[in-house]
Amino acid sequence: MPSTQVVEHPLISHYLLRLRDRRTPAPCFRELLGQIGALLAYEATRDLDMIDAEIQTPFEMYQGKCIDRPLGIVPILRAGMGFANAIARMIPDAYMGHIGIFRDDRNLSPVAYYQKLPSRIADGPVLLVDPMLATGGSAAAAVKLLKSHACTDIRFICLIAAPEGVAKLNCEAPDVRIITAAIDRQLDQNGCIRPGLGDAGDRIFGTVE
Repeated sequence: MPSTQVVEHPLISHYLLRLRDRRTPAPCFRELLGQIGALLAYEATRDLDMIDAEIQTPFEMYQGKCIDRPLGIVPILRAGMGFANAIARMIPDAYMGHIGIFRDDRNLSPVAYYQKLPSRIADGPVLLVDPMLATGGSAAAAVKLLKSHACTDIRFICLIAAPEGVAKLNCEAPDVRIITAAIDRQLDQNGCIRPGLGDAGDRIFGTVE
C-alpha cells in the first residue's frame, strides 16, 4: 500500500510558516506555494521508471537515461492551479488536465462541475494536485474520475492535509500515494483544517479581505 509521505525540508518548513501567516499577501503567497509545490513534485517523481537513451553531444555520443512514460499533471480547480503551474514549469513535457470540483458547504460533499483530460492521460503516472486535503471528498472524487479514464498510477500532492482527509483517501483509494508538506491537527466543525492557513484559493487569487 502506498504510504503517506510528509516531506521534511528546511525550505519547506520556512515557506510553509510564511504561507500560514495571515499577513502574507496574495502575490507572495502564490510564489511561496509554487516553491513548495516544486519541492513536493521532486519527491513525488523520485521513483519514476527510467529507460536508456542515446544522444549526440557537440563532441560525441552519450548514453544516459530519460523518463520512460509521459507524465500527467491534473489540478483540482481552482486552488490546484497554484501548484500545477509551478510543477509544469519544472516538468515542461508533462500533459496538463483539469478537474473542477467544489465542496458543498451545507453537507461538505464534493460537487463535480468540469473535467478536461488529455487523451493520453492514462499512459503514465498522474500527479493530482490540490493545496488542501481537508475532508478528502474532493480528492477521492477526483481519483475516481481519473480511474474511470484508466489511470493506474496516481500520486496526490497537497500542501497541508487533515488526518480525516488522509484517512478517507487511504480508505477509498489505498493505491494512491499522498505527498504533503504537513499533516495538521484536525478539521473544525466547518470542515476547515486547523491550524491551517485559511482558504487556499482565496489567498492565491486575492479574493479574501
